Amino acid sequence: MKIGCPTEIKPQEFRVGLTPNAAREAVGHGHQVVVQKGAGIGAGFSDDDYVAAGAAMIDTAEEIFATADMIVKVKEPQAGERKMLREDQLLFTYLHLAPDPDQTNDLIASGCTAIAYETVTDDRGGLPLLAPMSEVAGRLAPQVGSWTLQKANGGRGVLMGGVPGVGPAKVVVIGGGVVGTHAAKIAAGMGADVTVLDRSIPRLRYLDDVFGGTFKNQYSTAGATAELIQEADMVIGAVLIPGAAAPKLISRAQLSTMKPGAALVDVAIDQGGCFETSKATTHADPVYEVDGIMHYCVANMPGAVARTSTIALSNATMPFMLALADKGWRQACADDPHLLNGLNVHAGKLTYYAVGKALGIDVTSPQLVLKAA
Repeated sequence: MKIGCPTEIKPQEFRVGLTPNAAREAVGHGHQVVVQKGAGIGAGFSDDDYVAAGAAMIDTAEEIFATADMIVKVKEPQAGERKMLREDQLLFTYLHLAPDPDQTNDLIASGCTAIAYETVTDDRGGLPLLAPMSEVAGRLAPQVGSWTLQKANGGRGVLMGGVPGVGPAKVVVIGGGVVGTHAAKIAAGMGADVTVLDRSIPRLRYLDDVFGGTFKNQYSTAGATAELIQEADMVIGAVLIPGAAAPKLISRAQLSTMKPGAALVDVAIDQGGCFETSKATTHADPVYEVDGIMHYCVANMPGAVARTSTIALSNATMPFMLALADKGWRQACADDPHLLNGLNVHAGKLTYYAVGKALGIDVTSPQLVLKAA
């Protein structure tokens, strides 16, 4: 199979879909790898690194999209890239379709087969290709939130850990999954007073058993959230419904109950955000203010630490990428129901239920797609 990796063109996105090590593995499996010149520079990988791994360097994205059997990326294809996708081409990347009708319709119209990193599952009920970026984003959230809290950036002027005689920042983390757990660990490590909200009693038990002395947890209700955000200096939104739009957990009306200059960090912004006032921002202009509350809503947070993020993501995606290349997507998905869960679009049909529900589009079962082969 000919595997193509174009340069990411989303603003301030420095990650790359393939590391040189991943390219070397694919070449070792007998595949041809083509990478756009300069694609890895933002993550610290030179063109020479890819050439040494056996990849061919290509000048333009157009050439890669025109000739590759499988396109491997990081972020969802942008409008110009979607126009280059074609029938029978395989796209393997993050998609986050539920809040993005334009992308969804373009992918359906292209006739391509699109497998989304964020909906591939594992036998423990986890999301193995989302987890590494969730870990990165969770660990970044208190870091960028503490920056947002600085007075010069519009925040309350509160230090996360306080100092002797002055209490620490109060941080509320909504969601106790991968993002929330890592966010709480880092925030607590910075000395903040941290409370995690979640609706899963087993998850709360786990957090209490493992981190009971590090941060607090509480069952998530609308009332508990409303009460806690009134005293919070920072709220981190870390709620995920796989493949679906994030629920809106803090309304605009509630902003008036919060402390002026408090920070909202919406890690769920890729899925539409979990605060009513959230809108996607970039690393170039990450923060905006609504009713006196500072919002940090960068849609590709892990891109800020591109090298760490690229290597972590490649470690997770590589086995699936090789399976798709070695077997073809049909056989790979037939052999692995967890990979089949990643199938979002095929040959003009939407194949992921949560996206169809969010956007009002008819859905074809991925199992039926395989049977129709």
